[in-house]
Amino acid sequence: MTDQTTAQAADPVHAFIAQTVAEHDVVLFMKGTPDAPRCGFSSLAVQILDHVGAPFVGVDVLQDEALREGIKAFTDWPTIPQLYVKGEFVGGSDIVREMFQAGELQALMAEKGVALGEA
Repeated sequence: MTDQTTAQAADPVHAFIAQTVAEHDVVLFMKGTPDAPRCGFSSLAVQILDHVGAPFVGVDVLQDEALREGIKAFTDWPTIPQLYVKGEFVGGSDIVREMFQAGELQALMAEKGVALGEA
């Protein structure tokens, strides 16, 4: 087993994160839910994903303090929200916004085979 695999086996939060990212094409770990974001950064990320028509799963980190801290450790990224596409960590809301504005987010989704709906 790799060190990360061993760490995931020892940490149920990391195992949950890894499983969620593996099971869904696009996952947004966020504060609140897609229908009711509880911070401006999460709201911005949801708006962008909705605008490009990306089907995604939102995971509310405010429901579990271990998850809220665990996602930061999992990616070694200090902020929430965090976007994953096809298992790959993309970034937080600033990176998502910059990629969207440059057309890179849509290109990444297409490259990874994520079918985008109508915006």
